[in-house]
Amino acid sequence: MEQDSGMKIEEGLLGKADDRTARFGVVGLGYVGLPLAVEIGQAGFKVVGFDVQEAVVSGINAGRSHVKDVGNSTLAALVKSGQVSATTDMSRLREVDAISICVPTPLSKTKDPDVSFVLSAADAVTRSIRPGQLIVLESTTYPGTTRELLLPRIEAGGLKVGKDIFLAFSPERVDPGNPTWQTRNTPKVIGGVTPACQRVVEALYGPVFDILVLVSSPEAAELVKLLENTFRSVNIGLVNEMAMVCDRLGVDVWEVIEAAATKPFGFMKFTPGPGLGGHCIPIDPHYLAWKMRSLNYKTRFIEVAGEVNSEMPAFWVRKVVEGLNEDSKAVRGSTILVIGAAYKKDIDDVRESPALDIIRLLQQQGANISYHDPHVPQLHEDGVELASVDLTADAVADADCVVIATDHSTLDFGMVGKRARRVVDTRNALAGRR
Repeated sequence: MEQDSGMKIEEGLLGKADDRTARFGVVGLGYVGLPLAVEIGQAGFKVVGFDVQEAVVSGINAGRSHVKDVGNSTLAALVKSGQVSATTDMSRLREVDAISICVPTPLSKTKDPDVSFVLSAADAVTRSIRPGQLIVLESTTYPGTTRELLLPRIEAGGLKVGKDIFLAFSPERVDPGNPTWQTRNTPKVIGGVTPACQRVVEALYGPVFDILVLVSSPEAAELVKLLENTFRSVNIGLVNEMAMVCDRLGVDVWEVIEAAATKPFGFMKFTPGPGLGGHCIPIDPHYLAWKMRSLNYKTRFIEVAGEVNSEMPAFWVRKVVEGLNEDSKAVRGSTILVIGAAYKKDIDDVRESPALDIIRLLQQQGANISYHDPHVPQLHEDGVELASVDLTADAVADADCVVIATDHSTLDFGMVGKRARRVVDTRNALAGRR
């Protein structure tokens, strides 16, 4: 009888997926959750977004997007049609059939995983949980989180995962500002706790995403995301170290990389820069390293890459110091213009941005810093309190040194190359422009 009951619950959810009557809930309406809610709504499902910030909820219900990758017109149309709505009332989680958890997973000051947001979301879900719901964790985390932290909380009230309730992990793969690969067309990895969980998440996520990639367990799905970003971190660390090697040898690192990239096999092009930034690459490898330390294993490649990448802001500051010395100037009292504050081009995200580290290091040495970023009008980050200045020919010419930290597409780097007295170019933005 218990098996029959579980089958009926599963069949009910599969039927709701097939006829688009399932209702979704998305917990956390940031750069991952809001685009996901929009794609779910565009797939024909009704979706309720949950967030603790009243301003975020009010904006969404008014059709205003706070996420650059979601246009106001797209969101407003979905809100007007009733496909998408938002609330701060977590008790309404009981109304929905599928719950996607998209909350932040930062690091603590000691570089250990901070899963407090995940646990808070899980506790909110379990307070309103009912039979016949699917719960999908999308937040990046260490292998074992879904099974070790969420599953016991869900089953504590007597519901059985795989029969009464369904649980899976599906890592977010968001690349803010990417015009080609977005939420829908980026292949979606899913790993259910049981075969029934896998069938349910496949049925409900199938209409939302172009391609589903099924893996055997939530642990495998959790590790997929960590491998992706650890791969990038290690390879960026390699080319960052190559930049320092080339600097010592008096060789142009970008020339070397471009020439190496002509090889049609066995080489993948990565480029050096001011350091790692954003919500994933500086953080995710630490989740894997932390997990493996708990199993008495040292992830040597990950730790070395992290050390190299974390040294890059200081490396570029040294290049500023060397350049000023060649001009018989000290850093203290010099005027330095930093171009770019976002962690990568054409976005407004300054989380973990190495540009902030460069600014702080130069300020600590007594430099007078100004910055320009068309996407970031104000900086209020960990002691950095500045407003963006206009990028004029006079502003460039008046600076003792210009540091290019972010290569936004709309900026006139040709003018910068012509008017600047001295440039430290961390992005090779002036290639062919001087």
